[in-house]
Amino acid sequence: MRVRGEDSKIFFFPLFTFYFPLKIMITEILSTGDEIRSGALVDTNSAYIAEKLEEAGLEVVRHSCVGDDFDSLRDILREIGGRADVAVVTGGLGPTTDDLTSEAAAKAVGANLVLDDAALRSVEDFFKKRNYPKSRSNEKQAMLPEGAECIYNPVGTAPGFILKIDRCLFFFMPGVPFEMRRMLSDSVMPRIESLHGDNKRFSIVKTISTFGLPESVTGERLAGVMEEFPGIKLGLRAKFPEIQVKLYASGRDENALGSMVEKATEWVLQKMGKRVFSVDGSSMKAAVGELLRKKGDTLAVAESCTGGLISHWLTDVSGSSDYFLFSGVTYSDEAKMKVLGVSPDTLAAYGAVHEETAMEMADGARRVSGAAYGLSTSGIAGPTGGTDEKPVGTVCIGLATPEGVRGRRFHFSFGRRAMNKTIFAMTALDMLRRELLGSPEEFEKWKKRKHCTKAKLEALESKGRLEEKEELQTPSDGEARI
Repeated sequence: MRVRGEDSKIFFFPLFTFYFPLKIMITEILSTGDEIRSGALVDTNSAYIAEKLEEAGLEVVRHSCVGDDFDSLRDILREIGGRADVAVVTGGLGPTTDDLTSEAAAKAVGANLVLDDAALRSVEDFFKKRNYPKSRSNEKQAMLPEGAECIYNPVGTAPGFILKIDRCLFFFMPGVPFEMRRMLSDSVMPRIESLHGDNKRFSIVKTISTFGLPESVTGERLAGVMEEFPGIKLGLRAKFPEIQVKLYASGRDENALGSMVEKATEWVLQKMGKRVFSVDGSSMKAAVGELLRKKGDTLAVAESCTGGLISHWLTDVSGSSDYFLFSGVTYSDEAKMKVLGVSPDTLAAYGAVHEETAMEMADGARRVSGAAYGLSTSGIAGPTGGTDEKPVGTVCIGLATPEGVRGRRFHFSFGRRAMNKTIFAMTALDMLRRELLGSPEEFEKWKKRKHCTKAKLEALESKGRLEEKEELQTPSDGEARI
């Protein structure tokens, strides 16, 4: 949960004085550079900045992009300066001749570029700390528009700066994503939030991460939240393969606002059940890791079609060595037999992509590693290799636990290999997560599913017992849960 102050107030900068009524503050984002303009690079900076501004209670009304052209840069800065209150600009602060943002900003306000002492110290500090030689071209990065305020860059050579153009306060940062993010967090967002001053109004954004239902179905389930909790605004964000539920609220009573958001969160949890894997925006890999750590359990993974993706995700989490013991990418049948002990008879009878094979893979990973849990994947990511019986998008997942071993088959109708591998890996981790939340219950459900017939599912639907049907139904029965 993030709480930000927001209200109208006069705020005094070292160089500037502004009055910003929050309700009408106009905020824009400008990306610069030929690579961004042409599509050679994806503009992840603007998406990240917009998200952080949103969390601070600001609404971005426009995104703009221009290439490395002096006149275009000057003109767009003047346009934004005449219509916005706050603007965040990225790119064009490097040492080369096509880095024109500082010069264009100076021209937009009719000022000269001057050597800024603070900016020069920022550049020199970077090279001194790393024992790198500084070239004369790097001194260009310390040339700022006269009257600008330097923004220190602790992780790069290009300092940023703050400058008022017409009515708008601009924040200029380099386009290198990790430099921009550090400066945004350390310097820019605190300054922007300070424009609101000390106040009695607050903004909250709550992120609830889910997996297992499409965005449309999630929206239908949560459709009543705004009626149930007046003042709450619902937002859904598809971040493949998960769906993020966002609850927005603002008010003057911080305690009452927080209480309302928490009650709305509980309402969402009741509606979504175990499909919720995080209430603080953390990832599935982190959620699974935390469950393993809390239970004091360990995990081994055997992967075929996912090619090590699950293991890569798990080891992305700091401290994963506390619970992650073994990873084996057993792509060939021979590797499955030699490394994991999968029976040649099983492979001959069922093939590599089958629940029985996946179960033996998971059990083998658990056995050779000594882990509490074994998880496996074997499937067809495509675009080739599918059959009528096992089309592209089929994955079999095995899970070996202290109580036993089970396997499930899923089918996802994505045409792209990367998407299939991602949904396969996410589904496997979710299967493990649900087990960790309640092993006996999940094992009993699996046994019921194994003996469930299509006729029984149809009978449950005809009687209106949809929740019970959903618990028994698997994606291979016709529902791809994404």
